[in-house]
Parts: sequence; structure tokens; C-alpha cells
Amino acid sequence: MKRPGHGLPLAFWGMNQESTRTTPARIAHVSDLHVGRSAETNSNAARLAELLEASDIDYVIATGDITHRGTWRELALFRLMFGSLAAAGRLIVVPGNHDCLGDDISRTLMPGERVQVTVRPGLYVVRVNSTAPHNRSWLNGHGSLDDIDLEAVDAALDAAPAGHLVVIALHHHLLPMPEEHAMERLSSWLGFAFTSELTRGRDLIRRARGRCDLVLHGHRHIPRCARLFGAPRPMSVFNAGCSTELGRVRVFAHDGAGSLLGAPLWLDVPTPWEGVVESLAEPTFPAAAEGAEAAEHSLRAAV
Repeated sequence: MKRPGHGLPLAFWGMNQESTRTTPARIAHVSDLHVGRSAETNSNAARLAELLEASDIDYVIATGDITHRGTWRELALFRLMFGSLAAAGRLIVVPGNHDCLGDDISRTLMPGERVQVTVRPGLYVVRVNSTAPHNRSWLNGHGSLDDIDLEAVDAALDAAPAGHLVVIALHHHLLPMPEEHAMERLSSWLGFAFTSELTRGRDLIRRARGRCDLVLHGHRHIPRCARLFGAPRPMSVFNAGCSTELGRVRVFAHDGAGSLLGAPLWLDVPTPWEGVVESLAEPTFPAAAEGAEAAEHSLRAAV
């Protein structure tokens, strides 16, 4: 069963006050952080958050699998890392299937309706919760969209104001993607839906045609992109991959008036380089110094 249907006008649930600013802005797309999976993952996520804040990224869109086991402890870690971005209104989040495990923190990440709208200066984000009750199981990671969800997306896109970059953000992929490793190939061969695209994914793309500029998602851990349709309004689909494994995120720039400024660029998270500062110190050679002193003493004795 799905969660209860939409109780408020579809396009305006969760909509923030619109701004008229038209200055350029940068958007970072992160996904599949899997906070709590390991100490290394947590360290990578923390360094990513620090980089995003230090790089003056205007907005960060996180497309699910924020946590690894869906626990309150993992959510607390995520909030500790990304809290400054969230407090400044710079973080936009949708849940993923891993967030439905354990304590099911998915509803905390995105309380309320399954389709919501977030508006920032020059940016209009349609947030879609593509998770479902079956995601409470590790074995059922695939997503779900139904007619009510698609109708809500329709209404949200209809309400998009002119002069805004329109983005659809969700966790699960809309189009078929290659299996990434042996376990995924085995899963597909056995008929499991874990790696399958959303069954209504193509329907969503058809409805969004001509009304949306970017579709941002995660779920699959290898980044990919596709440019769909042509002029007058092309639409591009981007899979972020696993940001904590990749150590890099895509950054999109827009002009604040509804247009992208070229292709996205990769922002790399610096890898810790232990001992690099110490390596610049002048080398010392105790053994060689002792040998030199002994040789000098022998030479003076001979003279």
C-alpha cells in the first residue's frame, strides 16, 4: 500500500516562497552517501560536506540513500555533517530505498506528500519520493510510482513559473541502466527487480517533456547521463552515482533566469595525503653525520 494521497493542492505542498533574484547560481548533485556504512564512508561524506560549504555551492540536491541502514544514528551523523547547508536553506533532499530500512527515516527526510516543490531563486525543484513500503526489505530496493504520483508531478510542472530552471529530483532511475557488477547481473537473471528502472519511468519522462530541464537521480552507483529531446527545450537525465565512493560530484551552473550555463563540471573531493607537510622538512641523516664526525676526527689525528 502507498501512503495516503495528497491532501493539499498538489503543486504547492512544501513550496517555499518564490524569489525574483536572477543572479547565476551553482547546484551540486550528490547521491547515495550511505552514511553509516563504514568509517571510511563517513569520513568521505564529512569531507564532501566540508568541500561543498567551502566551495560556495549555492544549492545541494541529494537524491536518496542518505543513510545505509535507515537508522536514527545514521541520520544524526548526516545532520552533523550537512547541518550548516540545511540550516542555510541550501540542502534539498529526497529519500532512497536504504533510508526505508531500520528505523525508516525516509519520512523524516521528506515528511508529507510524495510529490513536493521547493523553490529557490531561479530554481524550481519537483521532489518525488519514489520509495514504497516494499523498500523496508533489503531484497526489494526497486522504486515505485503510480498514477497519483504522476498526476502530482504534472500539476507541479504546470505550476512552474517562467524564468526558473526546472528540475525533477528522485532516487530511482527512470530508464534502463547496465548492471554494474556480478551480483546485479545475477539478480537480473533471477528476475529480481532490485536493479530495474521504475516501471512508470518512461511515463514520467513523456509528461515532463518540454516542461523540465534536468532529471537528477541516484540508486545506481556508476554515474551516467543522457540528453533527451531537442530544441526548443532539451531535457537531460543525470545519475550521480555513489558520491562517497566516487569522491566527486557534478556541479551545474544556471543563469538565474531558467537556463543552464553549459555542461556540468566535476568537483573533486581532495583525498587526505598523510605526512605530506612533514615530507617537505629538511632531511636529516644521523648515521651519515656520525660517520662524518669520525672521519674528521681521524683526519685531525693524522695531521
